[in-house]
Amino acid sequence: MSKFVYLFNEGHSGMKEILGGKGANLAEMTKIGLPVPFGFTISTEACNSYYEAEKTIPSEVTAQVLDALYALEEKTGKQFGNPENPLLVSVRSGSVFSMPGMMDTILNLGMNDETVEGMAKLTNNPRFAYDSYRRFIQMFSNVVLDINVFFFEQYLEETRQHKGYSSDPEMTAEDWKEVIKGYKDIVKKHNRKSFPQDPKEQLFLAINAVFDSWNNQRAIVYRRLNKIPDHLGTAVNIQSMVFGNMGNDSGTGVAFTRNPSTGEHILYGEYLINAQGEDVVAGIRTPQPILTLKDEMPNVFQQFAETSKRLEQHYQDMQDIEFTVERGELFILQTRTGKRTAQAAIRIAVEMVEEGIINKKAALLRVDPDQLNQLLHRRIDDGFERKILAKGLPASPGAATGQVVFDADEAESLTNEGKKVILVRPETTPDDIHGIVAAQAVVTSRGGMTSHAAVVARGMGKACICGCEALKIDLKAKQFSIGDTLVNYGDTITIDGATGEIMLGEIPMIEPELSDEFQLLLAWADQERKLGVRANADNPQDAKKAFDFGAGGIGLCRTEHMFMDLNRIPIVQDMILSESYEERKEALNKLLPMQQGDFEGIFEAMQGYPVTIRLLDPPLHEFLPDKEELLIEVTKLQILQPDSSELRKKELLLKKVRQLDEFNPMLGHRGCRLGMIHPEIYEMQAKAIFYAVANLADKGLDVKPEIMIPLVGHVNELKEMRQLVIDAAFKVKEETGKDFEYLIGTMIEIPRAALTADKIAEEADFFSFGTNDLTQTTFGFSRDDAEGKFLQTYIENKVLPDNPFAVLDQDGVGKLVEMGVHLGRQTKSHLKTGICGEHGGEKSSIEFCYKTGLDYVSCSPYRVPLARLAAAQATILHNKSETRNLTEVK
Repeated sequence: MSKFVYLFNEGHSGMKEILGGKGANLAEMTKIGLPVPFGFTISTEACNSYYEAEKTIPSEVTAQVLDALYALEEKTGKQFGNPENPLLVSVRSGSVFSMPGMMDTILNLGMNDETVEGMAKLTNNPRFAYDSYRRFIQMFSNVVLDINVFFFEQYLEETRQHKGYSSDPEMTAEDWKEVIKGYKDIVKKHNRKSFPQDPKEQLFLAINAVFDSWNNQRAIVYRRLNKIPDHLGTAVNIQSMVFGNMGNDSGTGVAFTRNPSTGEHILYGEYLINAQGEDVVAGIRTPQPILTLKDEMPNVFQQFAETSKRLEQHYQDMQDIEFTVERGELFILQTRTGKRTAQAAIRIAVEMVEEGIINKKAALLRVDPDQLNQLLHRRIDDGFERKILAKGLPASPGAATGQVVFDADEAESLTNEGKKVILVRPETTPDDIHGIVAAQAVVTSRGGMTSHAAVVARGMGKACICGCEALKIDLKAKQFSIGDTLVNYGDTITIDGATGEIMLGEIPMIEPELSDEFQLLLAWADQERKLGVRANADNPQDAKKAFDFGAGGIGLCRTEHMFMDLNRIPIVQDMILSESYEERKEALNKLLPMQQGDFEGIFEAMQGYPVTIRLLDPPLHEFLPDKEELLIEVTKLQILQPDSSELRKKELLLKKVRQLDEFNPMLGHRGCRLGMIHPEIYEMQAKAIFYAVANLADKGLDVKPEIMIPLVGHVNELKEMRQLVIDAAFKVKEETGKDFEYLIGTMIEIPRAALTADKIAEEADFFSFGTNDLTQTTFGFSRDDAEGKFLQTYIENKVLPDNPFAVLDQDGVGKLVEMGVHLGRQTKSHLKTGICGEHGGEKSSIEFCYKTGLDYVSCSPYRVPLARLAAAQATILHNKSETRNLTEVK
């Protein structure tokens, strides 16, 4: 018979796939002798069996749970349901990958009308016993019986107000008895059944609920965001209860072994005296900083500090630890690798190398490349005088501006309309995750640095302020007040998650700076990686930014962006509207020095690194006015100014627009097809490149231009365009008396080019895979139409695993890339190959490029640090020993 249930002393940290992350860590901590309340784990395989049995717990799982429960009774000396000495347990989810707050938890299970009295006698603390019972009724009713927690909270608030209390610790045992009676009435009203009194019935209903929570909406959204597979299932952890609400010598808390926002090597977290764990993470009460525990319970603090250090050394990573103190005795309830900001991840990785805990390769693997985007965004201009409305806890760094909204659904809806919003709530719950995803930032009036909002926002890299008690939020009126200031729904505020400050209106931001630790980590990455990283840049400013971020060259310079300049559009339009070759040449002669200046600026910014310049790619109609708008203008002029010269000019323009109009411009007269029909355009661009090279040679700058012919589908197209470029270079060399080197290659962006890459390589010095267009032509998707109409549905329904324009489709498009590289190098063994689509800045696509043998990836300037790190990770993970023909690893 299969084993579905494991006692904590039967597992270890290597069993995450079976026990889930939480269960594996509980087993590991038990194994190394930490004070872990004993229990057992129902495996992820049992969860999958539950769903296979149409949401029924299989009999063999039931039998093993009862056996484990008996073992737990033996271990603790307590008995489930025994009023004289009752065993109470917590029931928690535990997926393979951490999903904080996404699934359900139940505490104090096993309490009923009899065991609560037994607990009161055993502990000589009736207030504690009845407080625990009312918590259990509320939590169980919400999670298992699906009764909205609002009804319980409302009843409790009314009771507190009636009695003149301001907080729960003021409630007496008799008060809690009254609350319990009210809670039971709520259950009877909404469930039409009495609250279940049989502890075993409670247990199996709770197990069902945890299994069901694997597929609740917030868990599904979280998995989709974090690309966690749906088939893994969740484990269920049954653990004997310890109580932090037994008086002022008890408490509960959550702490990190290092600061998860900054990475500083100091204990960071919070605790509450006389409380249970859910009070901390739910944000119901504002907790105390962990370091003050040193004064309140010095022995406990010392033991906790030593345990934290031991756990960090054991797991060789920063840990997120949940703990409870019961009557002065410390218990560790959970440890897991702590979520952290990008800034903290980098600092922790670097400092752990310096402390000798991990090596450089391990440090490089510790930082998620996607997180680096957090460090490359703007922050509030320090020179701007801040008029601070209020200050809360700086829960997640970064700055954001947006319109105030008070509801997660509204945040999502307005974001979909293109608006930027900041979600303001008393506290967030896991049900708000879609709103947190949509918002620019999150602000809560309650909760601490380890509350739900803080943990989730940090993981997403969003700015977050928690525990801003000065905010008086009125959800019904959709407004909040701070003193005499009233802020309404839709008003704009700016927040600084690094300082916890909230300000009215929009405040100027400035560009980010990279820390010394960041630079050091990237230097380690450059030492490891065997894949070059270039940038896509179309002007000297972007080229300079790319160089500063560590790019080893330009992999794609799109010359059409230079044509779009407002001062050049009239000349470009004259060129397009010209009726003869001579007229076209005249316009091109005006454009040539402008293009030359562009290229000189880019070459200078890159300081000798290679620059790949793509000759004009889009169809000519893109440089002309919109046909429909032009038609309206012509019609108005025909009515109002029928004899005007402007009308004749507009009519001529409309005629040309109609001539150039295409049914499918993406597959029409563009790219090399334009050069084949109008070679003078490509000749002008080639000359501008070579004049720039020759001019900079006088300044002592050795330039490495790589001229790329776009949209080649047949070798004869490249052959003809190659000769055109060679002829232009010869003319410039003769004219200037300068000699220079250059490469001529092509962009592989349509399937036929990949399929005939061996022939095309005869005329190419390099291939650059334009995976944006290659994805469109391979799938037969128009990107704009697909993303706007059906692609998101495909992803949500798992027709496709990812958006293929964001993450390279390795099974389809990837095979064409592999084929292109393989066939091309059959013809030329040292053929240089790279990728310049947006996939060049996506970590899994970069790993694919490394495995496929490409020489470099090219991405936007701001994604260059990400690409450098991802390229190093790919090298470390695959550790190829073969020598690679690399030319520009920087």
